[in-house]
Amino acid sequence: MVLLLQKDADWYAKVNVLMAESAEAVRFSRIVPYQRHCRLRKYLQGLIMTENKAVTRRHFLRDGFWGACLAGLGGIVGLVSRKSSAQDTVWQIDPYKCIACGNCATYCVLEESAVKCVHAYAICGYCRICFGFFGQQPFDINEAAENQLCPTGAIKRTFVEDPYYEYTIDESLCIGCGKCVKGCNTFGNGSLFLQVRHDRCLNCNECSIAAACPSGAYKRVPADKPYIIKRVDHA
Repeated sequence: MVLLLQKDADWYAKVNVLMAESAEAVRFSRIVPYQRHCRLRKYLQGLIMTENKAVTRRHFLRDGFWGACLAGLGGIVGLVSRKSSAQDTVWQIDPYKCIACGNCATYCVLEESAVKCVHAYAICGYCRICFGFFGQQPFDINEAAENQLCPTGAIKRTFVEDPYYEYTIDESLCIGCGKCVKGCNTFGNGSLFLQVRHDRCLNCNECSIAAACPSGAYKRVPADKPYIIKRVDHA
């Protein structure tokens, strides 16, 4: 029995601590040694199991807490990563894919679309009759409003020398409808095209214009090269 009691010194050290804190020590001291040992062992085994369960619960709560923290941290890292990716790129229109459908004027979340018409003068023919300026059947060949294709009068026609005229875009009036772009691409050199102006664009993660673009022309490009300009060799 002495050997049994001394077999596990660590266990009995724990027994002494628990017994010192327990009122049961008084009751056990009045029992004969062997019976006291048996009852003491049984009683303390119950205390140790209770303590182990408490430790297990603490571990569970602790591990659950850290797991939740790690999951939240992972979500934050993913969000920052997506935001960082969005900041490294911007939305732009590929003029070689654009079909001037008119969605840029109506689907932008801004009251006035961030998309504006741009003129590549190197490609322009300086035509007397520009179908980006005039409708297909104008009443007359002059700058009267009824002859202009643009619904807001955003294109200015200026005489250069016979038979050449210069066409400039007033971006403050342009709504990005693309009517001039379609006319110029259909009957002219295609010098008019649409671009996203980044001083206006909010660079939304999910751009409503991109979602509505039927030709896939609206896409992300590197922020350090934010514009896709038409060139003479691609005209």
